[in-house]
Amino acid sequence: MREEEELPTVCGDAELIARAGHLFESVRTEFLCAARDLGTWSRLRAATATGAGTGSGAGTGATLRGRTRAAGSADVTPRKLLGPTALVDEDARAHLRLVQGSGALVRISRAPLPHETILIDRRVMILAGPETPAGRAYTVTTSPTLVDGVRSLFLAIWDAAVDLDTHLRDDVTTLDAEGRAILEALGSGRTDESAAKRLGVSLRTYRRRVAELMATLDADSRFQAGLRAGEQGLHR
Repeated sequence: MREEEELPTVCGDAELIARAGHLFESVRTEFLCAARDLGTWSRLRAATATGAGTGSGAGTGATLRGRTRAAGSADVTPRKLLGPTALVDEDARAHLRLVQGSGALVRISRAPLPHETILIDRRVMILAGPETPAGRAYTVTTSPTLVDGVRSLFLAIWDAAVDLDTHLRDDVTTLDAEGRAILEALGSGRTDESAAKRLGVSLRTYRRRVAELMATLDADSRFQAGLRAGEQGLHR
């Protein structure tokens, strides 16, 4: 894909890798990545990585470092913005510490991200569509208007987000009424199906909110979430 080309829709990870994977080798000045969790860009990352960076544990930061150095730019500092569910377990936190240790800046948004995107050098945007049974569709564009617009939204959320270390050590947590209701449901021993019905939400929504709550409390399990909530007085 040449810089002047427009590729509105790419269907599936394999086509995205085949048609746009080379863009990661062209990074010169800026690399921005927004993702709800660690899964969205992992296959693209693995396919464009080299050497030790071929595994998911190497992370976007480590992979990009090697690629940009090879391309002649050692000064690019990747910025990775994630939603709170990206920290749902210790493996995820360890992964992000590795990404941060490789030289990337990592921040966690206070709310789930509405879209997932990668922006390269203020000239290319890759926007991930929603999950479907047939896989994801991706929009790839070099339109200055679209790239600048999405970049502005990214930077606005980035400025309001907290860095990874601050997020992990922050013990002051506030929960809304739904969060407290979910904590109560977890402590009651109800099944997910029963709790979701009681709260008037779908099973999928309930489980997503449980994952978000665990991430907010930096808990590795539902049991630990309950303990940390009790320590912070959040059951009241």
